[in-house]
Amino acid sequence: MSMDPAIEALIGEHPFDSQAIAARYAEERDKRIRPDHNEQYIEVRAEFSNYKIDPNANPDFQRGPLTDEVEVLIIGAGYGGLLCGARLREAGFEDIRIIDKANGFGGTWYWNRYPGLHCDTEAYVYMPLLEEVDYIPAQKYASGSEIRAHCESIARHYRLDEGACLQTAVTALHWNEDTQRWLVCTDRGDEMTAQYVLMALGPMDCARLPGIPGINEYRGHTFHTSRWDYAYTGGNDEDFALTGLADKRVGVVGTACTGVQCIPHLARHARHLYVFQRTPAAVDVRANRPTDPEWSASLEPGWQAERSENFNRVVTGAPTEVDLVRDGFTEVGRLLDPTASWAANVLGRELTEEEGNYINQVMDDKKMEQIRARVDDVVNDPATAERLKPWHRRWCKRPEFSDDYLPVFNQDNVTLVDTASKDMRFTDTGAVVGDEEFELECVIFATGYEVGTPYTQRTGYTITGRDGLTLGEYWKKGMRTMNGLHIRGFPNCFYVGLGQNAAATNFCFLLDEQSKHVAYILSEAKQRGVQTVEPTEQAVEDYLTEVSPLSYAQLQFWKDCTPSYFNGEGDSDNPHGFFANVHPGGTVGFYDQLRQWREEGNLKGLELDGRELK
Repeated sequence: MSMDPAIEALIGEHPFDSQAIAARYAEERDKRIRPDHNEQYIEVRAEFSNYKIDPNANPDFQRGPLTDEVEVLIIGAGYGGLLCGARLREAGFEDIRIIDKANGFGGTWYWNRYPGLHCDTEAYVYMPLLEEVDYIPAQKYASGSEIRAHCESIARHYRLDEGACLQTAVTALHWNEDTQRWLVCTDRGDEMTAQYVLMALGPMDCARLPGIPGINEYRGHTFHTSRWDYAYTGGNDEDFALTGLADKRVGVVGTACTGVQCIPHLARHARHLYVFQRTPAAVDVRANRPTDPEWSASLEPGWQAERSENFNRVVTGAPTEVDLVRDGFTEVGRLLDPTASWAANVLGRELTEEEGNYINQVMDDKKMEQIRARVDDVVNDPATAERLKPWHRRWCKRPEFSDDYLPVFNQDNVTLVDTASKDMRFTDTGAVVGDEEFELECVIFATGYEVGTPYTQRTGYTITGRDGLTLGEYWKKGMRTMNGLHIRGFPNCFYVGLGQNAAATNFCFLLDEQSKHVAYILSEAKQRGVQTVEPTEQAVEDYLTEVSPLSYAQLQFWKDCTPSYFNGEGDSDNPHGFFANVHPGGTVGFYDQLRQWREEGNLKGLELDGRELK
């Protein structure tokens, strides 16, 4: 392909055949495409409900049922719920109650305590409210236990632990038109009421299992990584000495974020570790390091907001003079459309579609070739190294970073089992892949969470709005919201999380922006003396037009990707998918749009007490 020499000079040398790489990507994708898409996974219920048991619950916890009223009830004690509570406290709201089935704060950081757990986004931008609670993370990428402690600290600082209903699962939400309140029912017998309900459950709350034949026939010990069984493995979530595995043949299923972090610790202690891999992880250098005390001492007020905003702009390719974070994500952030945007900015002219696609592909290929070369540099056995090489575009799966994962496969007690094009099944004593059998005393599922299933399936309870309309029915063909937050027919109910807004690499940035927006709206409602807030039907319809569909180029990118939760396991038409109806403005444009909406101050698109403001 003949290309402008200025473009070739920008992207540098690339001694590889991009067409051959694309063909290999398609071949590897096709090995993994399944007609059942998300249906290949098993819901953790019925005979698999033991995978939901909380090993950190208080078995003696008891309390009487509540029938009182609160002004704001927040469902979810993770960062979404904590940020909503914090921003509402700052806005002057006192009557706030958080409810969660966990026995503590943290959400996914409460449930996940597996060995090696760290955030993969820099802690200084990922962990919110650092200035507010006067805390600096100990490392650039904080440990899970440190993050969970930070969540508890936020709860105490904002008094969100006062009156919180933990170890309590919501069973139903019902809107009462007569009282203009929500009735909230729980498994503790509660029938409390609330003026406002904020649903902040996060996109990855419900663990999933692979639908491997015989999974319920295996008689050895099993658990999901979100319910790590230290009573069996030994150690704890701060001391990863898994001495209980010293005489065990252990199988771990899954090599995405969780697998990459916990596998090095399993390999260090197990008699033998079998890693069952469907798709190789694209693992780049992590280079975690302690926080520099001189750097932290030099920080000035407002530093975290500035750094978080900078990170968000860099990873989305927005014009930015300096990269404050300088990590793998800010590098990866330029590998899709932002790469072409960057090139156009440097060249001082608009690029043709062909030029943009060419730049994106070559730069992505360069990065992935570097990652594949790293496998060869680290892994001694050429055959094993070849099976560990990822063959997909960089953003087809969430980028991984680790300095410990690849060296594991040089250990004599570790065996990589590639399942991509082979049948796998469980027996009562182990697993069979192709014609090879593996005896196992323990199987650990690092298989992630339900993503791309209907939201109401993941909540586990019924939400009934005005005139008996259920959210499950209203969202049957996909989400219907205004700004990803407001739901027509469900007054005073706010959805906080991923869906019909803008997907962010730093999920806490997204949650904080939404929390500020919700706090503003509730403050305006209180100041104006109104009881209900709800989007107009026209505002919802207009917003649906705004966020759908994805452009052809974006859609084609996901269709060409290897299956993952990003593309609905190969089902790009899934209306409940991870990127379904994502706002086209990205995180910079979308949240700038919300800020401008607040500055205008007219609450356009909302009805207050059933009346639309003009």
